[in-house]
Amino acid sequence: MLRRALLAASASTRVRELTTTMPVTRDVVTRFVAGDTADQALEVVERLLGDGLLATIDYLGEYTTDRDQAAAVADEYIRLLGRLGAVGLSPGGRAEVSVKPTAVGLGLPDHGEKTALENIVRIAVAARNAGTTVTLDMEDHTLVDATLRLVAELRADFPDLGCVIQSYLRRSPADCQALATAGSRVRLCKGAYQAPDDVALSARHDVDRSYARCMRMLLEGSGYPMLATHDPRLIELAGVKATMAGREHSEFEYQLLYGMRPAEQRRLVARGARVRVYVPYGSDWYGYLVRRLAERPANLAFFLRALIPMGR
Repeated sequence: MLRRALLAASASTRVRELTTTMPVTRDVVTRFVAGDTADQALEVVERLLGDGLLATIDYLGEYTTDRDQAAAVADEYIRLLGRLGAVGLSPGGRAEVSVKPTAVGLGLPDHGEKTALENIVRIAVAARNAGTTVTLDMEDHTLVDATLRLVAELRADFPDLGCVIQSYLRRSPADCQALATAGSRVRLCKGAYQAPDDVALSARHDVDRSYARCMRMLLEGSGYPMLATHDPRLIELAGVKATMAGREHSEFEYQLLYGMRPAEQRRLVARGARVRVYVPYGSDWYGYLVRRLAERPANLAFFLRALIPMGR
């Protein structure tokens, strides 16, 4: 019930306005968001790389409302990639970018897929020039087919393009099986969007079981799995399943969110694992933050403590 309430809040304009105007909210945001600007994001990424971690950078925002806005988001990514390449942070995929298709036009009522495709091509070219890669984030369940169509079309020219599968969707094991092919980069996460019961699993243990099943398919396949979870049980299971599948540390990676379990990130690196941190930046942070609370409601205690003035 708490997860459903948080996901409803992520879509509420009224709750958004209340939360984003509270002065103490900024203290919470800085834990999970690298900053408002590319300069701040680059500082965080440089520090992470210095600690032996990898990074994927997300310019926050989704569901653009017109073609110009979608093009402006793509322009921001292109500038970011140019800067990453210029300072040597991106070669070899040490720092890559994550892009939400609706941020670059997928949700537009007219020619949304075409607009998104054109903008992602521009970003992917900039990433290739910088020596790195792009991963397409997965969003609401109604956009899965359109997003996977984009992935299939883009991979003809950009075979290292990554995509995301969310284990809470009932369809995801079949999608993982289809994507577990040579050269395919797949980030597996649990997912944090609302969906009807006939489309999505609602019980936590069912989502976890689906994650474990999808993870096994990806590890036993011939692609490159990117296992995005903070769940200690699933992290340990991933290590066991990777060993059983005969995978070296270089043949898959763990992914964790910026601000989430930093000690665990470094523990995994110390074990020789590849660990990539998802680093969001930008002022449009509300939806992202509330979905993080929904993914792991224990984070809500941290959030609420920050909203209660000291001494009361």
